[in-house]
Amino acid sequence: MTAIAGDPQRNADFYVGTLGLRFIKRTVNHDDTGTYHFYFGDERGSPGTNITFFPWTEGGRPGEFGAGQTRDTAYAIPPESVDFWVDRLESRDVDVERGERFGETVLRFEDPDGIGLELVATDLADEADVDLWDDGPVPVDHQLRGFHAVTLAVEEFDPTASVLTDVLGYELEEESDGRRRYRAAEGGPGSAVDLVETDAGRGRMGVGTVHHVAFMAEDEDEQQRYREAFADQGLRATDIVDRKYFRSIYCREPGGILFEVATNGPGFAVDEDVEDLGSSLVLPEWLEDERESIEAQLPEFDTPSFESGSE
Repeated sequence: MTAIAGDPQRNADFYVGTLGLRFIKRTVNHDDTGTYHFYFGDERGSPGTNITFFPWTEGGRPGEFGAGQTRDTAYAIPPESVDFWVDRLESRDVDVERGERFGETVLRFEDPDGIGLELVATDLADEADVDLWDDGPVPVDHQLRGFHAVTLAVEEFDPTASVLTDVLGYELEEESDGRRRYRAAEGGPGSAVDLVETDAGRGRMGVGTVHHVAFMAEDEDEQQRYREAFADQGLRATDIVDRKYFRSIYCREPGGILFEVATNGPGFAVDEDVEDLGSSLVLPEWLEDERESIEAQLPEFDTPSFESGSE
């Protein structure tokens, strides 16, 4: 999941200090090198745990939520962690709405830029393939267990649903209260996509909105098959793009949401040791010659500090 934030320091302090994610990578937007690209995830940045941001800094154009956008990004938590998270969020002046959906407790709130987030208490949390962060600010027993689902808002279900089922291999699992849940064939944690309809009109990209949603491919051969499947639906996916830590293709589905299909590897340890992840600005080799000018454009930023939750 990649979104557009405002102030980079406020963004990082929230996702590390409040949500307890590890600051995995500080680099730049390859297509706009005057903008940071931050990655937050579990201890190693495992696939299925990473939320990333382009901080547009103060004065960036605010986005406007509407159709063709991601409404909420949900993380899995153990069912016994609900009270811990309500207390933690409220103690940091975060407004929390508590509800139920598909038999699971859902805590909904917003980050400092207004991006919708959810924590879902699910038995699937114990199945998540995550590397818990022993030295993080949240006790290990209560840490986020990677993504649970994402909620996409569209004008009408069918065009987006057809891409989920006919291209990405999802199946309709259940429907309730105007929400359809689709799940990838392999199931398990992080395999759900929810669709809701909205009459809000098309949204506008900017601070406080999600830029794109990423799905996993094992390798470039599988990506090529996805490119062909998109083409069979009359959609054009990009060529494979080297993002240093993974390879990606992009395609905007008919409902307006930008989908990315990214490989698992090579991963975030290709240019930093695991213990040093996020500690400095790293650039892909094709931008190293521009380091001095890139650093001069970027706003000041301090790696988030915190007290270990195990202390």
